[in-house]
Amino acid sequence: MSLRQGDATLDSTARALKVSSRTLQRHLGRMGTSHSKMLAEVRLNVACRLLADSSKRLSDIAKFLGYANASSFSRIFARLMKVQPVVYRRQQLARKHGQARHCTGRSTAEVFQMIGTKGQDARPELARKV
Repeated sequence: MSLRQGDATLDSTARALKVSSRTLQRHLGRMGTSHSKMLAEVRLNVACRLLADSSKRLSDIAKFLGYANASSFSRIFARLMKVQPVVYRRQQLARKHGQARHCTGRSTAEVFQMIGTKGQDARPELARKV
């Protein structure tokens, strides 16, 4: 079974688990979820991992996950994650390399240097008392 739309059906999942479709639906219902919700969650988790840990093209990721094209994948990813896949990838790469940027486009070190605090909070009322 794969994540492709036609392959990742309730019936194929039930067959892989050696239970009936109805039994699978009942169990998922008791857990407060459904096959379609779980499939969407798995796709999103795999997408996040592939975007963060690989250099695969968006079209390849979309195809692997069972989306019709990169545009469909990007639209759904952005709706769920509130960020475009290419931006998410850039953010994850920056975090891995310790280069997280603030909304100003500057690194944390640059922001602290600008306000002259060397990593401490610039507002004295928030500074810890020793």
